[in-house]
Amino acid sequence: MSLQTEQALEQTYVMPTFARKPVELVRGEGMRIYDDEGREYLDFIAGIGCDSLGHCHPSVVRALEEQAHKLIHVGNYYYIENRGEVAQMLSSLLNASAGKAEEGVSAGESAQGAAPHGAPEAWKVFFTNSGAESNECAIKLARLYARRKAEAKGVTPSADEAPVIITLLHSFHGRTLATLAATAQLTKQEVFQPLPAGFDFSPINDIEALRAKFEEYGERVCAVMVECIQGESGVHPCTAEFLREVRALTEERGALLICDEVQTGIFRTGKPFGFQNFGITPDIVSMAKGIASGFPMGACAALGHVADAFRPGDHGTTFGGSNLAIACAKATLAELSAEGFADAVCATGEYFRQRLASLDGLANVRGYGLMVGADVVNPEIDAFGLAVRGLDAGLLLNATGPHTLRFLPPLICTNAEIDILIERLGALLS
Repeated sequence: MSLQTEQALEQTYVMPTFARKPVELVRGEGMRIYDDEGREYLDFIAGIGCDSLGHCHPSVVRALEEQAHKLIHVGNYYYIENRGEVAQMLSSLLNASAGKAEEGVSAGESAQGAAPHGAPEAWKVFFTNSGAESNECAIKLARLYARRKAEAKGVTPSADEAPVIITLLHSFHGRTLATLAATAQLTKQEVFQPLPAGFDFSPINDIEALRAKFEEYGERVCAVMVECIQGESGVHPCTAEFLREVRALTEERGALLICDEVQTGIFRTGKPFGFQNFGITPDIVSMAKGIASGFPMGACAALGHVADAFRPGDHGTTFGGSNLAIACAKATLAELSAEGFADAVCATGEYFRQRLASLDGLANVRGYGLMVGADVVNPEIDAFGLAVRGLDAGLLLNATGPHTLRFLPPLICTNAEIDILIERLGALLS
């Protein structure tokens, strides 16, 4: 079907929630993707960071095809193959910065909580379909954990003692009502009022302001929810000092620390998870995007003693952790966890930032791994328009603001492909 036909159909039958670029993408392989007329593009957005292994990676395609021939969906009333294994893989990756690994723990030992002496605490996982659902799970778990703690002390909180979760200004946590309420961007919230209560905001990298919030709410603060690197605002990292202070403050006050790793997780920053770049360990981690290399999937993981606040019936999902999603995630995580892969992401990301910084038209190049942001210097060049013009140059680009570009290429990106981008982007900026 041609681009023109598809545009006409969508104008009539699809809700107008996206300002789509004038291209119809029909086929992809690795870093390259093709439109309905056969034109090739280098992809530097990767489905908004989802296609971690590039387009149609053979391992993921094979896993999806093999599983589709066996069983597509049965629901969460039953056990299925590989779900526990994928959860264990995630637990090991989450504990990668702890200096010990869980690979030596058998599935039986993990289920019994009988990890070897000195091993880090196992993480327990709830599988979802998206980042917003992962954050919803994190929010519900934090509130429930606070309630369970209060009940253990013989206290039942009243309505005016409802728990509060503090997030950071300019954050982005999703578009459901609760995750939108957690998203500290008033322009995104205004037309959807009233939003669920129980959230307040504090500036990024300002520990004194966060301390003031704890003084204001006292024991009502059940969690602080952060993106270690804010992605939707244009790749703006928290400082390591700030995050360490947040971790110390939450521990001191008995609150949980939630890291929203929907965009920064699954090796995007060169580490299995973004928080591992900053020397902290949260209590709850949300993730999605690259976890199944483009197949819809997410997860919320929590340290075992926190996760155990959930009881059967407290939370659920119909499609989360389905047979197909689990198969794709297992294949993806196996590829990403291969020896040397994370080091390659770090090296390629450093080369990428150096090359971007060499362009006269860009400034403030920043990021970790292959999560990179840069600002357009010329105030007359609109970044959104630049992304559209990039199509004529054979590039898929992403703008997060009038003068901000965000680059989230597949994690298989090479220096050679970066060189092509630099040449073409330099021409667009001149």
